[in-house]
Amino acid sequence: MRGTEKWGWKIMRCLEAGPRRFSELKVPLVGITPKVLAESLRALERDGVVARTAYAEHPPRVEYALTPLGRSLFGPIDAACAWTREHLHEIRAARAAYGAADGSILAPTGVPASGGAGTAGGILGA
Repeated sequence: MRGTEKWGWKIMRCLEAGPRRFSELKVPLVGITPKVLAESLRALERDGVVARTAYAEHPPRVEYALTPLGRSLFGPIDAACAWTREHLHEIRAARAAYGAADGSILAPTGVPASGGAGTAGGILGA
C-alpha cells in the first residue's frame, strides 16, 4: 500500500474534503515535484484508494477523489498517528540511543535523532 510512503497519506488528507485537480494538490503539498505527485496518484489509483476522473473539456480537466476504500483508511491512519504522538518521546530516545551507539548524528531513517518540531510527521510521514 502506497500510503505508507512519504506522500501517500498526505495526498489522501488533501483529498479528504473532496475531489481536487492536480494543480490544486500541489499547493498544500509543499516540496513535492510534479513527477512524484503524478507517480503517487497513479499508485494510489492502482491500489483502489483514489479515483481519477477525466472530463472531455477544453482545456482538459482531471480530478482526483478518494474512493470508499481510501476513506476507510482514515481510521487506521488516525490510530497510527495517535500511537506515535503517545510514544514520540520513546521513539526519539531510541533514535538518539541508536545514533549514539553507532557514532552517527542521524537516526536510521535519516531524521535527526532530536526529532522535529514536536509532531509525529517525521515518523509517520503524515
